[in-house]
Amino acid sequence: MTSTTTPDTGTTSAPTVMFASAAAAAGPEHVEVPTAYDAILLAGFGGPEGQDDVIPFLRNVTRGRGIPDERLEEVAHHYRHFGGVSPINQHNRELKAALEAELAARGIALPVYWGNRNWAPYLEEAVAEAEAAGDTTLVAIATSAYSSFSSCRQYREDFARVLTETGLGGRVTIDKVRPFFDHPGFVHTFITGVRDAVATLTADGVAPGAIRVLFSTHSVPTADATRSGPAHLDLGEGGAYEAQHLAVAEVVMAAQETEIAWNLVYQSRSGPPSQPWLEPDINDVIEQLPSQGVEAVVIVPLGFVSDHMEVMWDLDEEATETAAEHGLRSIRTPTPGVDPAYVTGLVDLVLERVNGTPKAERPAMTNLGPWFDVCRPGCCENVRAGFKPAASGVLP
Repeated sequence: MTSTTTPDTGTTSAPTVMFASAAAAAGPEHVEVPTAYDAILLAGFGGPEGQDDVIPFLRNVTRGRGIPDERLEEVAHHYRHFGGVSPINQHNRELKAALEAELAARGIALPVYWGNRNWAPYLEEAVAEAEAAGDTTLVAIATSAYSSFSSCRQYREDFARVLTETGLGGRVTIDKVRPFFDHPGFVHTFITGVRDAVATLTADGVAPGAIRVLFSTHSVPTADATRSGPAHLDLGEGGAYEAQHLAVAEVVMAAQETEIAWNLVYQSRSGPPSQPWLEPDINDVIEQLPSQGVEAVVIVPLGFVSDHMEVMWDLDEEATETAAEHGLRSIRTPTPGVDPAYVTGLVDLVLERVNGTPKAERPAMTNLGPWFDVCRPGCCENVRAGFKPAASGVLP
């Protein structure tokens, strides 16, 4: 853990941020001091790559919750439908290669290490590999754009856990690029995707007023959503998670040439019926659209950076089937994946920290951004588990 020096006295005190670089250790909202990083850590969720991996992978995802295998098998059929293979690891291989190519093209000498939370290659392996190569000052890119426990804080907890369990916390630091929900590189794919889908539908004779754009993201427990983002921000019941999605959806629709009605919807709920989760569910909304004169839906996977299993199953299978059952034409737009604008944007986010780019010079397409480099106190608490040690943010 890096110590920090108090400006007034010059004395050394305990850091405010665990396992942080010197520039981030005192916990500024935006780090405007250049940092000489050794490497990039690409942090993924992970996914099974064969039928035998499915249940062990789901055990990892649900560790600590005591969920029996027979209940996990209810979710496993999504993966088994695709041969037990999640696309997410291959997407991250492609993203890692694309980042390396972009870095090389721009003359940036930063290697990329890739590790997952729930399946091989694990974060422990990536961090150990980096340290063995002498790369000890790391800047992390998590493969999730928004603020919530599962999409931001849990990665930060993973970083702290890995550095503690491997004993590398005294030699390795991990900072994390800001949540990039409103960075132009991320938003670009959704703007063009909606534009292309609407153009296709109108060219086929569907009137703009008969088209509905549905921005879909993973639902989370309402209690977690309320606590997403910093504790000092009052962003309503949906917290920063919902506010960020709404803000990006508004930007995407403002960039369209034709005015089209839209909704923010949710998918992939997995909690018990007694536990409130963010609503409405995408399928429930689709069922109501014919009575509103809608003939076609544009399904936008706004909450996802690539074609995760939730995109392939919940949207491409279930939501598409629901639309067809109700006589609606549907088009699902692309995720960022390895779109050149997205890859360039991720490298730009790294360079913000390398160069200590002032907040005023950082691109952000909503009035919520640019979001914090160093997560604020009380950010994205897990209601069920409470606060665990987390890197890249001010305690707790």
